[in-house]
Amino acid sequence: MIKALIIDDEAAAANVLQLMIERYIPEITDLRIATQIAEAESLVQSFAPHLVFQDIVMPQKNGFDFLNSLKQINFEVIFTTAFDKYAIRAIRFSALDYLLKPINADELRNAVDRFLEKRKTQQQSEGLLRNLISNLEKKETAFKLAIPGITGAMFVSPADIVRLEGESNYTRFYLSNQQKIMSAKTLKEYEEILVNHQFLRIHKSHLVNKNFIEKYLNEGAVVLKDATLLPVSRQRKQEVAALLKTGK
Repeated sequence: MIKALIIDDEAAAANVLQLMIERYIPEITDLRIATQIAEAESLVQSFAPHLVFQDIVMPQKNGFDFLNSLKQINFEVIFTTAFDKYAIRAIRFSALDYLLKPINADELRNAVDRFLEKRKTQQQSEGLLRNLISNLEKKETAFKLAIPGITGAMFVSPADIVRLEGESNYTRFYLSNQQKIMSAKTLKEYEEILVNHQFLRIHKSHLVNKNFIEKYLNEGAVVLKDATLLPVSRQRKQEVAALLKTGK
């Protein structure tokens, strides 16, 4: 049995989501709605949901402020929001899930499936949520990237990531302190997240922090400051050479 709570100050939006959950998500067997923060605070304590669909833009406290006010977060969160580029980037940096309004039934199903998979492995998201709240207090350039692993998440500054290497549906991180981390996300997902943080896709398998590139070789490779040699794909040679030459 999965208990879920919808927190949204717009009753109409909450009711639509409730109908979608009842129709498409049979795993959720007990569902409540809170349209006010005080009501949400009470239900978090008395109802003890496993999953919360949290609206971001709310009066009194926004969704992030509400979560930050809780002493403990004993549930998973799927954020629901109209398009907010900054908030979405912060959410993605923290390896958390969100749904854009108006909510699509397939995206809802996929988000709940990810929650169910996480529940199987008993992964807890409180650390990810705390990292999100911390990120929102900073400029985007100071965000910490959450990298979920089997034993928990690591929180890494993009400036400390030398490169990422795609291995099928996994990504291996190489950090400046020689540490390596494996993540069950694709390289493409991380490319989208790190696009504004000096990262350059040089090959289908390689995403590199430009600050760690020593030089570009005309035959189609880059040499990193630690002497690592990485190939540049034929399709990306001109783009990579131009970007490294201009420093952009």
